[in-house]
Amino acid sequence: MPAPRRPLVVTADPDLLDDLLRLAAAGGTEVDVAPDPAAARARYPGAPLVLIGADQVVASLRARLPRRRRVIVVGRAEIADDVWKVSDLIGAEHLVILPAAESWVAEQLAGRPEATVTARTVAVIGGRGGAGASILAAGLATTAVRAGHRTLLLDADPLGAGLDLALGWEKLDGLRWRALAGADGRVDPPELLGALPRRGDLVLLSFDREELPGIPAEAMAAAMDAARRGRDVIVADLPRRLDDAAVIALQSADRALLVVPAELRATASARRTAAAVAPHCEDVALVVRGPAPGRLRARDVARALKLPLAGTLRPERAICQALEHGTAPAADGKGPLAELCQRLIGELVRTGAAA
Repeated sequence: MPAPRRPLVVTADPDLLDDLLRLAAAGGTEVDVAPDPAAARARYPGAPLVLIGADQVVASLRARLPRRRRVIVVGRAEIADDVWKVSDLIGAEHLVILPAAESWVAEQLAGRPEATVTARTVAVIGGRGGAGASILAAGLATTAVRAGHRTLLLDADPLGAGLDLALGWEKLDGLRWRALAGADGRVDPPELLGALPRRGDLVLLSFDREELPGIPAEAMAAAMDAARRGRDVIVADLPRRLDDAAVIALQSADRALLVVPAELRATASARRTAAAVAPHCEDVALVVRGPAPGRLRARDVARALKLPLAGTLRPERAICQALEHGTAPAADGKGPLAELCQRLIGELVRTGAAA
């Protein structure tokens, strides 16, 4: 099971950091530490509490970190006037000075985090190009909806064919990533979810057909925040080369599934992808896709990559034919893909209920 998310401290001031670590330890709380906003960006949206040192307030504004709840600016002795002004611009709820506010800060660190994260998130990544990650992601999303879960399918691979095509949704009206490029993290969650392409309880955020070099980190943070508040399940199709946006999604994921064809070269390629994914997600598992031209077994691939085997996929001609006609993978709930997706979604939701 993924480890609980910890409060995040953002400061390069050694004296301030010593004070905050001491206060956290006194309350039996462990914290994550980042010296600057760049290092904090991936953990910033999902942390239950963020403490930003006065030395990093201006840098946080320049880094355009998304606005969020439970941000506290902490300083020592006197605080410069510009820190007071900028604290409001980054959305800080409080600005406190140590040592006067030590008791209050200790209480915030020791307090039980608010239950802000409700959705269960699974990230899907291809071990190599053409591995079938997008098909699995689309199958997981349609399966989650069939099971009665409000679901967001997140297309975060700029070089992919587009999950709107996989669902047959390319003509549906609604916002795409381009519309969120200037959001700067300031969006209303119900309004965003209501503006995306949807059918029933399935909502899609994907690319349009015009070039977009990538997803701004602020846009990804805004999308994940909206989904956590308004969806039950989030399925994220991520690129093999992790950019800042993909790292944010991966850091928020309860599980990551690496899809690897049962081929020697694909396994070798997936080793590098697995190494890049592992630092950002506690639970990484493997899905091996056939056929195996060299009779490479799924458990051999899992052993080579040192990952648990979450499942296997057999070739399904019906899926290829359905995709050509705009029918979503696993939409009818039949076949090996649908069976695997039912099991994976069931495990994801059960783990969340037991947490």
